[in-house]
Amino acid sequence: MTDVNGTAPSAPPSAPPQVRMQALAQYVRDLSFENMVAQKGISGADVQPDIQVQVSLDGRKRAAPNQYEVTTKFKVTSKNKNGGETLFLLELDYGGLFQIEGVPEEQIHPFLLIECPRLLFPFIRRIISDVTRDGGFPSLNVDNVDFLALYRAELQRRAAAQQNAPSTDTVV
Repeated sequence: MTDVNGTAPSAPPSAPPQVRMQALAQYVRDLSFENMVAQKGISGADVQPDIQVQVSLDGRKRAAPNQYEVTTKFKVTSKNKNGGETLFLLELDYGGLFQIEGVPEEQIHPFLLIECPRLLFPFIRRIISDVTRDGGFPSLNVDNVDFLALYRAELQRRAAAQQNAPSTDTVV
């Protein structure tokens, strides 16, 4: 095909690849809940819970093309403000398998540790709420997690660790 001048039309500028993410599976990899109140007989009258939530992330490539596994780990500890006794401890490792296409290689790591956990979080929140309620406590609705801030903090921590690492250069 030619245009009115008899030349072939130029190809349209190439658009950046379309990002596609599909959750192939979600699963509880590990779940533990310990109710210390029931085990140790802590009195309910003096209980003022102080809840701490720790989150860690892991992402890795799978053998299949464009498939990745992301694990989000939550550790929720409730301690009594009066005396510091542990009231309950909940640990949840929640995984997801994802098919991801169109993400440049240099951006796949942040994509895995920000976007994938964002997709998994509502399911994690529900599990934590159900387990704490079924464990004899009021349902715990975990606050939203800013996975971008968490990722940036981990990058800063790693950079600081590298700066503080002893040099392997030897001076003679």
